[in-house]
Amino acid sequence: MVAAWLWLLCFLVPQALPRAQPAELYVEVPENYGGNFPLYLTKLPLPREETEGQVVLSGDAGVAGEGPFAVDPEAGFLLVTRALDREEQAEYQLQVTLETEDRHVLWGPQPVRVRVKDENDQVPHFSQATYKVQLSRGTRLGVPFFFLEASDGDEPGTANSDLRFHILNQAPAQPASDMFQLEPRLGALALSPEGTKVAKVSAEDADAPSSPNSHVVYQLLSPEPEEPAELRAFELDSSSGSVTLGAAQLQAGQNILLQVLAVDLGGTDGGLSSTCEIPVTITDINDHAPEFTASQIEPVSLPEDAEPGTLVTTLTATDADLEPAFRLMDFAIEAGDEEGTFSLDWEPDSGHVQLRLLKNLSYEAVPSHRLVVVVRNVEELVGPGPGPGATATVTVLVERVVPPPQLDQESYEASVPISTPAGSLLLTVQPSDPLSSPLRFSLVNDSEGWLCIKEISGEVHTARPLQGAQPGDMYTVLIEAQDADEPTLSTSATLVIHFLKALPAPTPTLAPVPSRHLCTPRQDHGVVVSGPREDSDLAGGHGPFSFALGPNPTVQRDWRLRALNGSHAYLTLGLHWVEPREHVVPIAVSHDNQIWHIQVRVIVCRCNVEGQCMRKVGRMKGMPTKLSAVGILVGTLIAIGIFLILIFTHLTLARKKDLDQPVDSVPLKVAV
Repeated sequence: MVAAWLWLLCFLVPQALPRAQPAELYVEVPENYGGNFPLYLTKLPLPREETEGQVVLSGDAGVAGEGPFAVDPEAGFLLVTRALDREEQAEYQLQVTLETEDRHVLWGPQPVRVRVKDENDQVPHFSQATYKVQLSRGTRLGVPFFFLEASDGDEPGTANSDLRFHILNQAPAQPASDMFQLEPRLGALALSPEGTKVAKVSAEDADAPSSPNSHVVYQLLSPEPEEPAELRAFELDSSSGSVTLGAAQLQAGQNILLQVLAVDLGGTDGGLSSTCEIPVTITDINDHAPEFTASQIEPVSLPEDAEPGTLVTTLTATDADLEPAFRLMDFAIEAGDEEGTFSLDWEPDSGHVQLRLLKNLSYEAVPSHRLVVVVRNVEELVGPGPGPGATATVTVLVERVVPPPQLDQESYEASVPISTPAGSLLLTVQPSDPLSSPLRFSLVNDSEGWLCIKEISGEVHTARPLQGAQPGDMYTVLIEAQDADEPTLSTSATLVIHFLKALPAPTPTLAPVPSRHLCTPRQDHGVVVSGPREDSDLAGGHGPFSFALGPNPTVQRDWRLRALNGSHAYLTLGLHWVEPREHVVPIAVSHDNQIWHIQVRVIVCRCNVEGQCMRKVGRMKGMPTKLSAVGILVGTLIAIGIFLILIFTHLTLARKKDLDQPVDSVPLKVAV
């Protein structure tokens, strides 16, 4: 018998233990693969010992059945059966399990994420076939007045979707063939800075007009004119004195000082000269969209009992514009927060935004949240819309919080005579919720070793005789209860033992207390027990009294007794369910050196929905009993039988009389 129990325990324990969740496998499949199929992707870590199960593949819609993925059960490889299109679906979430025929999972689930690797198979398209733009006279040269928009169906953020813009031709090619310039990355269209005038210098010479002495030419002293043409920010026309933009890219916020030299004699040796300075300031425009420094935030774990207002994470965004007004940002949760569980908090002139918890979390309702936060400029942006860096994804994992176990009382007390033998049941410790996880009980700081507790049932017994205990003393120990399924969860309660004088023999016994009614399952009701006030043998006729249950282990298990005051105690059910019948509960009442035994009769009945006893309904007055009803029925049937016998007898005699008459006495039938 013991061997059978050990075998059953060894079988059930592995089934009860949670299986470790396998790590996710990541696989890439080239888009529009042109080779042979099936294409083997990766080896699955199937257990070798589980051979009687079948491999089941599940996941995204369309995966099972005629989907593009399958598993080779013999080799244990995940394979794809046809070419995949990234633009149709970029990623697949799969699960592989090993199951029996009745769908019992032997291994898994093994998560597999399959990503379709992008190929450059999408042609970029302009947002419009024809754009119409009107320019005014005041259009600034070199400043974008229009931005072209184009899209590419390939994967964003890769070289396949990285677009460049170029001008193929200009018609008509007048007044210059390169009147416009196009920024390759942004598609910004602007008037070309070539023949683009920044300033014009003019020098006067008092010598004879049209003579070499008054022929003035201009030279750019600073920045150095010897720089290559592609590095020059400005150009100077030596004849007209016009200063135009060069090929070098200017940056907002730059302050450049131009020094121009005017020389007569056409710039030959011996000419007289003069210089002037032209300060140039490059102003800023809002042509940079804000971007987050990190577009993917590491998963953040929060317990489900986290209070609203808890900081989840802090996001940082930057803007390359220099003007403070162009760097003002606005943040919003774009997706993943339909219930309004989270909120954003930031300062208007700061690039830091705090993601905070706004409502309570629930692991059972939503175990994880995937939030998409977007950042935008407050001022209108000049140029294309925000790029992919304008959003950041935050994953919030909700941690399940298991509450610690609760006992049916915060503290326990028991009164025990010092003569109580070893093995006597004192009380039973139970969880407040009978349906909760099982508990494991133990005693802490039982310095004298007088007590012991059953690990499973919670019954507290005397471990040995109470030698050394004195009447009136108190002995305190700590009861610790540990969740059997979650050993890290535990609770504790104090147990105070009050020692009473030894029970003398013989002891007087009081008359039984009239019976009372309590219902089960246990309700918040009890029976008030009073001390023997009217006992003539009690000196003084007054308490205080001490109350204790009898030493019977069954009584101490089924009942609880606590003192209300010096003259009364309160008797309640000790278990959630006590057998419905009449119980006689022995109670020891002590005062000074005297002890009385009270027999309390309690009728335990079943509880109705109102928490009251369900009692048998007596027979209504004037209503027949079952026996009388049966007698009436039988009598009625006998009377009906006798009546039928008389009728048949009468008919038989009448027929015999007709047969005994002569033939001529029978009346003839009249023929019509």
